[in-house]
Amino acid sequence: MAIQTAPPHPRNHHSPTATGAGGAASAGASEKTLLVLEAALTHSRFTEVVEATGLAKATTHRILGTLVDRQFVTVDVDGNYLPGPKILSLAGRALQRIDISAIARPFVDELVARSHCTVHLGVANGDEIIYLIRADSDRPYVMPSRVGLSIPMHCTGIGKVVLGSWAEDELERFVARAGLGARTEHTITSLEGLRTEIADVRRLGYALDRQENVVGLGCVAAPVRDHTGTVKYGISISTLLIEHTAGQIQAMSGMAVATADKISTALGYRA
Repeated sequence: MAIQTAPPHPRNHHSPTATGAGGAASAGASEKTLLVLEAALTHSRFTEVVEATGLAKATTHRILGTLVDRQFVTVDVDGNYLPGPKILSLAGRALQRIDISAIARPFVDELVARSHCTVHLGVANGDEIIYLIRADSDRPYVMPSRVGLSIPMHCTGIGKVVLGSWAEDELERFVARAGLGARTEHTITSLEGLRTEIADVRRLGYALDRQENVVGLGCVAAPVRDHTGTVKYGISISTLLIEHTAGQIQAMSGMAVATADKISTALGYRA
């Protein structure tokens, strides 16, 4: 299939990649191929690909021709570059092999070392959260949680950050379907109360559990996004309220959010 050199697309051009024009010129053949592949998957027009890579037009044209021949890239009738069947097949296989626990574990361990608290990573499963990781700190106590444990969304920090990504009608259907059972005297048990709480989660970018699941325990949680930007996971810092005040727990929100963002990036999310 021939490569069509179309006029510049009306959309704004993006800046060259981090490699830059000078770096691209001195890059090896394999690196140049990767630069062109990445640019062709994120830009639709030939001029945009050239600008993004910083490579010469002739070099870019030649590499694109090879990528099209090998079905990593395809060209539609309007001359726009699209992911080819080979890259789509490889992407599907890669997604099937994702092990979020293995990907997230180094970031979780780093957060435990910084916070000196127990850190959980959980995933949404229906109307509940399932813990995938529990990493304990050097404190002498052990949290009453375990990997594989299912807990309600509405009374947990991880559950709340997942609910925070849902639309209002989805939130209403969740309440009608799952109910808002009281786990402690602090649990939110009304739709209006949950709406107010979730509005705070959306505004702040993190969620708090104020003894809503287990008396004497608190946590701060942040959303983890997959490669599509969907919030299916969350990470939380949990502690005993005899160890930390509510204010101290909330003050750890920056660490939780930063770690969640690192895991999201490792899963392929790009803001």
